[in-house]
Amino acid sequence: MTTQSRDRNGHPPALYLLSATAAGERFSYYGMRALLMLYMIAGVSETLPGMAFSKSTSGLVYGTFNALCYGFPFFGGMIADRLLGKRRSATIGGILIALGLAVLSLDNSLLPFIAGLTLMAVGNGFFKPTVVTMIGDLYEQGDPRRDAAFTLYYQLFNGSVFFAPLLCGWIAVEYGYRAGFIVAGAAVIISMLIYWIMAPKMLGNIGKAVHQKAAGAAKSEKQPLTKEEKDRIAVIFTLFFFVTFFWTGFEQAGSSMTVFTEESINRTIGGFTIPTPWFQSLNPLLVFGLGFAFSALWMKLARVGKNPSTPVKMGLGMIFLGLGFIVMLGAVGQLNAGSAKASMLWLLVAYLFHTFGELMLSPIGLSMVTKLAPAHMVSMFMGVWFLPTFIAHLLGGVLASFIETLGPGLIFGGIAVFVIILGAGVFFLSKKLLYMMHGRD
Repeated sequence: MTTQSRDRNGHPPALYLLSATAAGERFSYYGMRALLMLYMIAGVSETLPGMAFSKSTSGLVYGTFNALCYGFPFFGGMIADRLLGKRRSATIGGILIALGLAVLSLDNSLLPFIAGLTLMAVGNGFFKPTVVTMIGDLYEQGDPRRDAAFTLYYQLFNGSVFFAPLLCGWIAVEYGYRAGFIVAGAAVIISMLIYWIMAPKMLGNIGKAVHQKAAGAAKSEKQPLTKEEKDRIAVIFTLFFFVTFFWTGFEQAGSSMTVFTEESINRTIGGFTIPTPWFQSLNPLLVFGLGFAFSALWMKLARVGKNPSTPVKMGLGMIFLGLGFIVMLGAVGQLNAGSAKASMLWLLVAYLFHTFGELMLSPIGLSMVTKLAPAHMVSMFMGVWFLPTFIAHLLGGVLASFIETLGPGLIFGGIAVFVIILGAGVFFLSKKLLYMMHGRD
């Protein structure tokens, strides 16, 4: 734990440094992601040249790339725990991500395309599980600020995620998709420079230790897990199952919902047509706007002893996601009724519900892992927690590849029904899961 002084009612300054570091990386990821699907389906001879992939191929590539960005953190977390430590791993990850974007911007041919995406995916493996677990290291077990801290962290880096599609999307329209990738790469370089300069003072020794080489860690690693530790790990894997399907639906924002927005949503206001990538700024804008309210809500409910348990919050998150897709069925219905384009209002309300769901589930899940994972394996289990998103992107890519054959109505409706049923399932299991957490809620 850090030894710096801090107000019991506030958060340590290091939280804001780590949030800023994540903000640069998330800007690069979401700025690039907002362009990726459009870049792949654009022809090589168009005004904005791209890769000339089919929509089906683009959906599969999009899903596979994003899946790997959330699959590699499992291995990166193990390497951080056993060999490098969290601070070095975050540095390596940031460098690889910046290199990947530089390579991706070289040319719209297959080799730099594959190499750039690969470097980015591997870089995410080192970066994602380590920065977020260092936030957990700032708080003692049982600290009521922990859920609020992760919600605040989530909110702050989403401020950069809001601007990423706007800036990268505008640059892409003016100068081409590859110029947008360059801007995305510059953001992660700037954030890493701030991290390298400020980390020695603000983080102290946090993240430096290699847990499984530290004094006493080797001995604890050889000891069998206790009954309580096994129960807590079981909770992580149980919620792992449910969260997989949350992210499968949520990540349609960058694939099937992007294509639907491009082709079927009336994006014109007063003669100005809103670029499709800009809509991917709506969710982070809502996260940034609502994050303070959710963070304050958890703190207030904790003070009066009425804070919902982690499983209950996550079950609510799944139900809100399903409600968002039910709203999207309204847009499909408008098209089926004969409208040339569906109202933008359907999309805005759907994103609002999805954001409610995200704030109920994602930062709470990150906080949960730092509470429940054995101390010498936290980075690895943070990587485990990202595996549902890995699987979800694979499933989501498959779903997106069927948008032309199945139609958006069947895809949106199927996701809605399925995740609402699963959310009810989390409610049903919540008391049992809370018992198995053994006081670590």
